[in-house]
Amino acid sequence: MSYELSEEHREFAHSVRDFAQAEIAPHAAEWDRKHYFPVEVVHKMGALGLFGLTAPEEFGGSGGDFTSLCVAIEEISKVDQSMGITLEAAVGLGINPILTFGTDEQKKQWLPDLIAGQKLAGFGLTEPESGSDAGATKTKAVLDNGDWVIDGSKQFITNSGSSITSLVTVTARTGEKADGRPEISTIIVPTGTPGFVAEASYDKLGWHASDTHPLSFAGCRVPEANLLGQRGKGFGQFLATLDDGRVAIGAVALGCIKACLEMSVQYAAERKTFGVPIGQKQGVAFQISDLKVMADAAELLVYRAAALKDAGAPMKEFKQAAAVAKLYSTEAAVTATRIATQVFGGYGFMEEYPVTRFYRDAKILEIGEGTSEVQRMLIARGLGLPVE
Repeated sequence: MSYELSEEHREFAHSVRDFAQAEIAPHAAEWDRKHYFPVEVVHKMGALGLFGLTAPEEFGGSGGDFTSLCVAIEEISKVDQSMGITLEAAVGLGINPILTFGTDEQKKQWLPDLIAGQKLAGFGLTEPESGSDAGATKTKAVLDNGDWVIDGSKQFITNSGSSITSLVTVTARTGEKADGRPEISTIIVPTGTPGFVAEASYDKLGWHASDTHPLSFAGCRVPEANLLGQRGKGFGQFLATLDDGRVAIGAVALGCIKACLEMSVQYAAERKTFGVPIGQKQGVAFQISDLKVMADAAELLVYRAAALKDAGAPMKEFKQAAAVAKLYSTEAAVTATRIATQVFGGYGFMEEYPVTRFYRDAKILEIGEGTSEVQRMLIARGLGLPVE
C-alpha cells in the first residue's frame, strides 16, 4: 500500500493552503492575543466544504476519504493550531458520532447545519475524575417519563460553548451491567436545554482561539429518543471515535512540525551573526535538519494510518497505526517547537514571531484524545504485551 498523497490530494492541499494564508494567517496572532473564537472563519471553512469532507452527499457532504480530512487539518494547522483543532473536533467529535451511530431522524435533524459549518457540536467525555480512565464516568442519566434526566459535569470540551454550538453528545452512566461495571451510553443534549450550562471558557496555555469549556448538567431533561446508538454501547462508541481522532490530531501535529521547519529555514537564511547567516553554522543547520526528519517521519505515519482507514483495514491494524502516528507526531511537534524557538533565539521568546504561539500550542497535543502514556499502553497491547 502506498502512503504517497495522490495528485488530487496535493491539489486539494494547495487550495486549503491558499485559504489558510488568506483568511487565517493575517489574523491568527490577534485572535490568540484576544482569545477570540472567529465564528466568521468557521462559516467560511464550511463554505469551502471542509466540515463535510467525509460526510455523504445526502447531508451536504462531498463523500470524500479520511485522508482528505487529514490533509485539510494539516494545512490549517500549519497556520494556526486553534483553527486546526476546531476543524478536527468539529468533524471527528461532533459530526462523526452522529453520522456513525445516529438514527435517520438524528442525522436529518443535526447533520446538515454541522456539515455546512453553520453550527458546531462537542463531545462530552472527559470529567474531573475521568480522563484516560473513561470507565470512571460519574455523569448519570436516568429515564423518567420518557426523558433522560442527566446530572454531572464534563471538562475540557472543545466547540461546546460557542455562539454557534448546537449540541453536545455526552457519555453517562445509564445503569449497571451484570458484572457490576457501569453501563455507559451516549446522549445528545441540544444547546439551550434547561439544566445544561456551558461554563465560562478556560484560560489556557495555548489554543487561545479555540472554544473550550467545562459543562454542567443539573436535572437536564432530553427526550429518550436522544440516545445515540444502542443503550450501554457508549464505551465502544467513544473508543471508535478516538481511534479516528488520534490520526487527525496527528495531522494537527504534522502541520505544526512543518510550520516549524519552514519558519526555521527562512529565519536561518535571513538572520546574520558574525557577518554570515546563522544557517551556515552547523549547530543551527543540524537542528533544522532534525526538523526535516521529524516532518517526513510524521507525514509517513499519519498518512499510513489514514490510508489504512480508507482501505478498511482490520480494526486491530488501524488502531495500532493510529496510536503510533499520534504518539510520534505529537511528541515530535513539542520537540519541533522547542527547536524552532531555539533557532530564533531571543526573538523566539517574543510574541512578535509565530514560533511563540506554536510553542505554547503544541504541548496539549501530547495530552488530548489520549495521552502519550495511553498511546504507549495501546501499542504495547497491540504487540501482545500484558500491560495493565
